[in-house]
Parts: sequence; structure tokens; C-alpha cells
Amino acid sequence: MLIDTHTHLYGEEFDADRDTVVGNIISSGVGHLILPNIDEASLPRMKAMAQTYPGITSMAIGLHPTEVGPDWAAAVDRLMAELSDTHPYVAIGEIGMDLYWDDTHGEEQMHALDRQLGVACSRNLPVIIHCRKALASTLEVLEGHPGVRGVMHSFEGTPADVEAVRKRADMYFGVNGIVTFKKSTVPALLPVIGIDRILLETDSPYLAPVPYRGKRNDSSNLPLIAQSVAATLGLTLAEVEQATTHSARALFNL
Repeated sequence: MLIDTHTHLYGEEFDADRDTVVGNIISSGVGHLILPNIDEASLPRMKAMAQTYPGITSMAIGLHPTEVGPDWAAAVDRLMAELSDTHPYVAIGEIGMDLYWDDTHGEEQMHALDRQLGVACSRNLPVIIHCRKALASTLEVLEGHPGVRGVMHSFEGTPADVEAVRKRADMYFGVNGIVTFKKSTVPALLPVIGIDRILLETDSPYLAPVPYRGKRNDSSNLPLIAQSVAATLGLTLAEVEQATTHSARALFNL
């Protein structure tokens, strides 16, 4: 069984055919889906999907960096208030920093990340970190939380970046459809990361792997990502499935 550790299948992109998509996902050999939250508006949709498919879904909760604005503190407080003693969340996420499109709220993003990392450590929950064009700032915040553990979602960078992350946190690295792109640098990172620290993800409906690049993505494409990882590392598909599923279960306590 494969585990998609990052999918937004609760999004409106799937409202017309979600049941069919879920059926295809299960038929493809993917047995569990982790649903990361984006903001307060996405929370009801995510909860509704988890209630509809309780056996194959787990939820994470957090404020996505692109949703951080002047009122970020109140938004974070309201989201973190979801974490009662009997909360159903397996991680804090999707959180992090994104300065790719707009760096207007870079400082606020750092503060929001810091606040949510603190909650994760106090709750002994892993984190799902989104980091785009902001690695230095993300690492600066991570340094203040030496006990944090989690996954660097959709990770792209250099071997030195991998080592820099590892020095500061107990992190896995999310690999998705980007690994199949012709000019991707991700395949070169896989031997540096190692199969024991790779998690598979789709980030659906985004980042569909080749040959579906540019189309709506869903978790039934996860085997294509696993196959690419296997070919790059000289492993069998079964070995990739066993290692990544074991890591996902261990990190998210599935």
C-alpha cells in the first residue's frame, strides 16, 4: 500500500467526481491520504471529506504561508484551538514560508511559522512545511525549535540544502510529480536524501507527473512517482513502497 502524504482532494476541483476519483485511487494501490489544511475557509471542506472517507484519510491543520496576512495571529489562534485533547489531526500543516510571488508579509510568515512550530512541539505533532524561495528564513525559524520533526513538502534545492535542513530538524523530504519533469533537479537529490527519508506525495490537484503534466492531478498518480523514485535509486517498486509507507506511518503515527 502506498500513502499519499500530501493531497488537497477536498478542494472544489474534485466536487463533481470525488467518489469516482477515490475509487480510482484505491484501485491504483494507494491506501491512505493525508489532507493538509490551508486556512480557516478550507477547514470545513477538509473535515467533510475526512468524515465521508474515514478509513483512508487523515487530517493536518495549519495556516498556509500564502494565507498569512495582517491578522495572521488571530487566524493561527483559531486554527490551533482545534487541537483539543481528542483532536483528530496527525500533523500541523501546511505551514511554512513562501516568498515566490510576494514577499510583502515575509516577517509575518516567519512569526506565523514560529508560533505553529511551537504548538507542534508542545503537542508532539510533526509538521508539514511548505518552503518556496525562503529556505534561509525557514531555517532561521527552525533553529528556534530543536525538537521539531516533520516533512519538507515538495522539496527542491541542492544537496547542501538537504544537509542544512538535516542539521536543524528531524525532517523527511516530500517527493511528488516534479521528480518526473524533464529539467527537474529532484532526481539528483534522491541519493543524498536516501530512501529512508523520502515520503511520497502528489500535492493534487497540482503537479501532475509526466505523462499527465498540466492536467488535474490526483493520488492515483502516486505509483508513477514511486516508479520514478525506484528507477532513480535502483530499487524495486516494492522496496520504495515498503520504505516510504513505513516512514509515513512512523512520522504521522498512522
